This record gives sequence, structure tokens and C-alpha cells, in this order.
Amino acid sequence: MSLYVHFRKEEHPFVDQVLEWKELVLDQYRPKLTDFLDPRQQEIVRSLVGHQDDLHVSSWGGHSDAERKRILLYPSYFEPDISDYDIVVFELEYPSKFITIEHRQILGALMNVGLKREKFGDILNNDIRFQVILAKEVADFVKWNFTSVGKSKISLREILTTDILSLKEQYTHLEVTVSSLRLDTVIAEVYKLSRSKVKPLIESGFVKVNWKVIEDPSFSLQVNDVLSVRGKGRCEFVSNNGKTKKDKWRINVRFPK
Repeated sequence: MSLYVHFRKEEHPFVDQVLEWKELVLDQYRPKLTDFLDPRQQEIVRSLVGHQDDLHVSSWGGHSDAERKRILLYPSYFEPDISDYDIVVFELEYPSKFITIEHRQILGALMNVGLKREKFGDILNNDIRFQVILAKEVADFVKWNFTSVGKSKISLREILTTDILSLKEQYTHLEVTVSSLRLDTVIAEVYKLSRSKVKPLIESGFVKVNWKVIEDPSFSLQVNDVLSVRGKGRCEFVSNNGKTKKDKWRINVRFPK
């Protein structure tokens, strides 16, 4: 049986990439550090590597609760250290008494300077303080080019990983009943939107599943999928609790508070 049957079609190119990383580590007997990967990609890497005596996997995203992480694939002789993940953390300095900035503005500003999403990890904040976790190889580029967020001028100050903001994410849970596990059906119920409004959102590229834009309203969801709708927030499909007497699915989702 092909290993591809365990993954969605849109994940096959990433599966091929992981297999190349594995081959490189085993053939050249040296570690391979990835860019920042989202949680689904991290899961795929770990499932493909499995438990092997001669190949190991570890990950780090700058802090213990990181969502996006760099993964290190390495041979058995290698003993990884935090420094091997090549991560730099910057804190934004800006006139916080006079200016308000938001997470989405920072994300947009980083993309606008030409930085690829896989080159930076989590963006942390406590409403006033903001921190950005970056791949070391782009740190100088970011420091020189990332100088504004919205209308506010900013500067960056490098900090130690021990000074990273500690943010434990909390959730609210919601159980909904849906006629099918189609993307448009679930979004309509979870976000309390009409199907007529949901379809254009999906087809316009405003919806992501597992951090990837999905433009097919009939896309079938699975447990552990993470959904995000632009302007409506993000949620995770936590569990499928079976069917009702009317043959509908009872599913549980959770939203970050």
C-alpha cells in the first residue's frame, strides 16, 4: 500500500519533501534543519520518520508552547542543542502610549518586506508588547527592512529566548450539529453564517484548513483540522461525536480565547 493514501492530495508535495530530507540525513549522515513548520506539517514529518534507530526528530520554536517550529532531523550520533535550531527573537519597540498595533498588521508587514512565511515562527503579544521569532539566516534582513507596522515606525531589539512572553492559550468549546463534514457546511454552522455567504468566502481564498488556502466548498474535513476564516478567527475540529437520530454529525470545535 502506498504511503500517500494516508495523506490528502494537497499534502503529497510536502510528503515528497520530507522523504528527501530523510534520504539526505541517512545518506550524508548529517543533520537537516527545516524552516518553520505549522503543526500539521510537524505531524507529517514525525509520522514519516517514525521510530528509527538511525534517524531522530526534534523540534523547537523558541518557547515551550510554540505553534510553529523548526524541525531537526539528525543521525543517532548527533546530540542536538537549542543553538542548533538557529532561532532569533526580536521585540518590537514603538510608541505604545500613542499607537496601537495588532498581530495581523505585524504579519502583513513582515510579508510585505518580502519575507516568506516559513522563515518566521510565532508572533507573540500581551496587547502592548510584541515579539517575533525568526530564522537566524533572515534576522539581519528583517532588522534592516522591517521598520514600520501600519502607520507606526518601529525598531527591533534582539532578546534572549528566556525573555519570551509566556502565553498559555486557553479555549472555549462548542458542539454543533451538521448535515455533513463539507467545509462550507461546517463553517456555516460554527461561525453562524448562511451558506450563501460561506461559498464566496471559500472561493475567494479567505478560508484556510491546516494553514493552507482551500477554495473548494465541498472539501471534506477531518478531526484535528484547524480552520480559519478571514475576519472571523480560527477554530479546531476537536472530535466527531457520532450521528444523531436524524443522521447528522455532532462535532466539537474549540476557539482560542
